[in-house]
Amino acid sequence: MIRSCADQTEADRELPRPLFEALADAGLFQLALPHSLGGAEIDLPTYVQVLEEIGKADASTGWVVNQCAIFATYAARMPRDIARLIWVDTPRSVVANTPVATAQAVAVPGGYRVTGRQGFSSGCRHAAWLAARAHIFENGQPRLNDGEPEERYLFVPATEAELLDTWHVRGMRGTGTHDFAVNDVFVPAERTVLQAAAPLLETGPFYQIPRSLLFAAGDAAIALGLARSSLAAFLELAGAKKPRAMQAMLRDQPLVQAAVGHSEANLRSGRAFLAEAVRDIWTEATASDAVTQDKRAVLRLATTHAIRLAVDIVDTLYHAAGVTVIYEGNLMQRQFQDIHVISQHLQGRLAHYELVGKHALGLKIDQSRL
Repeated sequence: MIRSCADQTEADRELPRPLFEALADAGLFQLALPHSLGGAEIDLPTYVQVLEEIGKADASTGWVVNQCAIFATYAARMPRDIARLIWVDTPRSVVANTPVATAQAVAVPGGYRVTGRQGFSSGCRHAAWLAARAHIFENGQPRLNDGEPEERYLFVPATEAELLDTWHVRGMRGTGTHDFAVNDVFVPAERTVLQAAAPLLETGPFYQIPRSLLFAAGDAAIALGLARSSLAAFLELAGAKKPRAMQAMLRDQPLVQAAVGHSEANLRSGRAFLAEAVRDIWTEATASDAVTQDKRAVLRLATTHAIRLAVDIVDTLYHAAGVTVIYEGNLMQRQFQDIHVISQHLQGRLAHYELVGKHALGLKIDQSRL
């Protein structure tokens, strides 16, 4: 169904409603929700496999599932009755979020009044709730938490926010990553959570792993799934196309054969490294109540490297395919556009290689990036 809807997902710049409902009914947005709330609270190695399979069918769909499913781990840091109100009580409820605190929330009796425009909210067109990320102000001054300006997510019903049509891009169009705005919306204090350092109320291993790395693991799996689908599309093309001014089929050219071999090797090596890093951090999280910086660094490296390898694979195949794939509606054209949008995301930053290198060399690093 995901694959059959992919063209419409791309054209509509959001998941078609029947597809969203099918994903929700299948529980895919609740894969990381705690067991105590009726969620799957899946193990991370299996979660990564799920996202890879969805990525093979359509990267935009995988992206929305990953963003909404991993953000739902905040339920592990909220009282169960409030988490249930947000993620369970509303049928097919998902929460769309935003990565930067561009809103302001003023403390008032009983809660906060939040105002601001928020960007990059994947899946917001189908969300029941929008999580506004805001700096907290009290008595006209920024409120501090452990000496730093306090940031919170404030959960706003989608009906109390304005969705803005901003997602005009060339790749990952179907994610519907629009902006939204809230204007002096009251949010009760209990319907908020600290953006960082909120204490865990659920103790499962999934919640011991930094959220940024959970997002990264899903994003990397989607990128690898996309690359596998691109390779399959190329193999089909290579067996049917004879390039102009060439005597042989595309598949008979030595350079093409080498490109396929390198692509297969890169795909399998990136996937193996990701699987190893995910397995190792999951084993550690299951055995203890924390994960070490070493395991976090390896997973950061594996996720970044998987994304960068996926870019290389898709680029190699795209260039080998020739003019056939330049047209709108060609699957490899969409994959080319999609992987280059994924590569622009912070999870694929080349600076992560430097970060992990510094850690390996015993140098001081920004631990919040692991």
